[in-house]
Amino acid sequence: MTKHLLLFFLLLSLHTKAQNLDWVTKTGARRFPDASQEFSVNAYGAKADGKTLATKAIQKAIDACAQKGGGIVTFKPGSYVTGALFVKSNVHLKISKDVLILGSEKLEDYPDIDTRVAGIEMKWPAALFNVMDAKNAAVTGEGVVNARGKFNWDLYWKTRKEYDTKGLRWIVDYDVKRVRTFLVQNSSDITLKGLTFKNAGFWTVQLLYSDHLTVDGVVIRNNEDGSGPSTDGVDVDSSTWVLIENCDIDCNDDNFCLKAGRDWDGLRVNKPTEYVVIRKCIARRGAGLVTLGSETSGGIRHVLATDLYAKHTDNGLRIKSATTRGGTIEDIYFQNTEMDSLNTAFQFNLNWYPAYSYSTLPAGYTYEAIPAHWKSMLQKVTPAEKGIPYAKNIYVKNVKVTNAQTAFVATGLEQSLLKNFVFTESSIQAQELGVMEYTSDWNFDQLKLSIGKKQPKKKTGGVEDEERLK
Repeated sequence: MTKHLLLFFLLLSLHTKAQNLDWVTKTGARRFPDASQEFSVNAYGAKADGKTLATKAIQKAIDACAQKGGGIVTFKPGSYVTGALFVKSNVHLKISKDVLILGSEKLEDYPDIDTRVAGIEMKWPAALFNVMDAKNAAVTGEGVVNARGKFNWDLYWKTRKEYDTKGLRWIVDYDVKRVRTFLVQNSSDITLKGLTFKNAGFWTVQLLYSDHLTVDGVVIRNNEDGSGPSTDGVDVDSSTWVLIENCDIDCNDDNFCLKAGRDWDGLRVNKPTEYVVIRKCIARRGAGLVTLGSETSGGIRHVLATDLYAKHTDNGLRIKSATTRGGTIEDIYFQNTEMDSLNTAFQFNLNWYPAYSYSTLPAGYTYEAIPAHWKSMLQKVTPAEKGIPYAKNIYVKNVKVTNAQTAFVATGLEQSLLKNFVFTESSIQAQELGVMEYTSDWNFDQLKLSIGKKQPKKKTGGVEDEERLK
């Protein structure tokens, strides 16, 4: 066999390997709670009057269901006020269409737990719904969960003004403890289906340190009471074998976001996010249709995002990291998608938002006296090379972009080029082409570009919108 023929078969083998998506059918929960015995929260004292705190009564019903080996926890029609709830193994919590869950507006109703937030392990308030250390559990229904998170937003902006003047932008997100809406942590075979979530205090759905998860048909509307900071839609955080489908998200930060830990602490934990499918979903307002990062320390790989639609979303496919994060983003497939009226269609930045990404203790503070999570953030990554992130082998196919302001903002690093980004059978209509720095081996095949006249940037709605647009 000639050298040229050997080279041909080697390249063909590499191409076939890159397109291998056999793992896709293995994502999602492998089982669903099948016990049929019902446990009504009302039988345990929950009142559907929209005023009386029902946390203890609902939790009693959940605990009784779990102790009996599983079943369905139900609600009579009405409105229920509750703080943190903890769903157990084999429990199916069913919130029907005539049920409204109202999150407590008192932080004390969400006890601190050991968890991870924005890439750092620390104490943080429990979510409104928590599935922790559980197997084979589900939360479903056509009901509405209004987290009523505005009290979290107001506290954040008040504290943010104070911290910005002190050079503490990097830590304010960790000091203002805001309530997530739905947390899955250290769990397997969990299903979340059909609910509508509103006004999250912080992230809406976080899937942390877990495997074989399904999020199906979830609607998120986080902007009804204003613009809540960091109200992400669905965050997949160091989790594997995840299926997200048929969701519709309007939020004030990343719509679908994949994360894997931050800086020294994330490198210590070193857990990847991998084998994730996001399909048949809609992104409305938000910071990114599909965002990879900025917490990349454990690595993000083997991702298929397909059959998506975005309109008035800030960014389409987005990669963000920093020179202290580390980790590799690779084997990403973004395809069969339409995006309209975006700021940037493709935004890739390995040195994202320095004021937030890099931690420096200002003068006047004593290291010994600061909180533990401050110390985690200040811990240096050594050797420094370990903090360099990488992004490679990104495949974009059959994507149509219309009415974008910018087609590409691609910023790698001198020591870490954005490598092997492949665009095929796609079209982009934008006002400007954008910028590309530190890229290598980008390939374009049947990519149609239509670039118009650069328009002046639209004025934002102030600091809240500017935050989302970083």
